[in-house]
Amino acid sequence: MPRYVRPLAALSGGLALAASLTACGGSSDASGSAESKGGGEKVVTVYSADGLKSDKGDGWYDRVFADFTKKTGIEVKYVEGGSGEMVQRAVREKTNTQADVLITLPPFIQQADGKGLLQSYKPQGSDKVNGADKAPDGKWTSVVNNYFGFIYNKKELPAAPTTWEELLDAKYKGKLQYSTPGVAGDGTAVLIKSMHDFGGKEPAMEYLKKLQANNVGPSSSTSKLAPKTDKGELLVANGDVQMNFAQSKSMPNLGIWFPAKDGGKPTSFALPYAAGLVADGPHSENGKKLLDHLLSEEAQKLVSEVGGGFPARTDVKPTDANAVELTKLMGGVEIFEPDWADIDKNLSSYVDAWKAATGS
Repeated sequence: MPRYVRPLAALSGGLALAASLTACGGSSDASGSAESKGGGEKVVTVYSADGLKSDKGDGWYDRVFADFTKKTGIEVKYVEGGSGEMVQRAVREKTNTQADVLITLPPFIQQADGKGLLQSYKPQGSDKVNGADKAPDGKWTSVVNNYFGFIYNKKELPAAPTTWEELLDAKYKGKLQYSTPGVAGDGTAVLIKSMHDFGGKEPAMEYLKKLQANNVGPSSSTSKLAPKTDKGELLVANGDVQMNFAQSKSMPNLGIWFPAKDGGKPTSFALPYAAGLVADGPHSENGKKLLDHLLSEEAQKLVSEVGGGFPARTDVKPTDANAVELTKLMGGVEIFEPDWADIDKNLSSYVDAWKAATGS
C-alpha cells in the first residue's frame, strides 16, 4: 500500500466543507407508478451509498433534491444501501436498468465503471473538481468530498482512544464494531487505512485478527453504528467525517477520532461521494440535469452549513460555523493517497484475506 502522506493544509480545495448528503423522501424502493415513469419526463432515480440520508429530513439531499424538483418539476426517487450493495443491485438490474444516477464511495465507483454500469457525462461545474476526484473520461465525478474516521462515545470514554493498539484492550470486548469490508464503503476503508498504517496487508491482517476478539460482528451499514455508539451499546465504531459530524448534531455523545499506529501520527484519506450517470438508465436526461444541480454553486455552498462535509468544487470555500469546526477537527491529521487502481484490481483478494484472518 502506498505510504505517501501530506499535511491536510496542503490539500487543494482543502477544508472548504461539503455537504451532509441526506436523502429526499428516504424511499428504499426505486419503483414508481406507471404515470410517474411514463415517458420518463418527470422522475429520476438515484442509488446512493448510505450515510447521506437524514432521518429528520433536514440533510443536504433533502434540501438539494427539493430545490431540484422545484426548479425542474422532476421528482427524485431515492434508494440507499451500502456502497457495494448498491453496485451489486445495479449489476443485477443490468438487463432492466432502474437507476439513473449512482453515487457511491471508492473503490466501488471504480468497480461500477469496470462492470460497465456507467456512461460518460461531465456535469456542469465538474471543471472545478480536482483531477484526482473525477474520472478523466467523465464516467464519475465527486459531488461531496469526505474523509474516513472513527467514532467513540464521549460519555463513557472521557478521552478518545488514540491508537489502533488501544482497541485491543479487554474493555472494548463486545463494545466495538466496524462495518463489513467489501460490502460497506467505510468498512472497506478500515482495510485500506489499516494496511497503510501497519505497512502492508500481512501486518494489517495480523492486527485485525487480534481485534476480532473485541468485534461485535458484521454490519452491512456504517450509518447504523452511530446510534449504537451514541447510546453506549458500542464504545467505538468506524464511520466517516461527513456522516458522523451530521449525526453528532442529534447524537450528543458522538465524538470523531482518527487511529494512529502506536508511535505514529493519526491518518486519514479522502473518501468522496462520487456520482456517475448509469448506462441505459430509464431517465438519463433527467440524470444529467440532477448531476448538474449537485455540482452547482448553489448546492455546493450548502454542503457544510446544512450537513457538514467538504465541497467537491475547489472554488467553493464555505466559512460557516460548521466549516470552522470541521477544519479544527481535521487539524494535525495526515492525509495519504490510496492507490485506487491497485485497490480496485485487488479488492477481492484483500477482502478474502480479511475473511480468513477474522473468520468472517
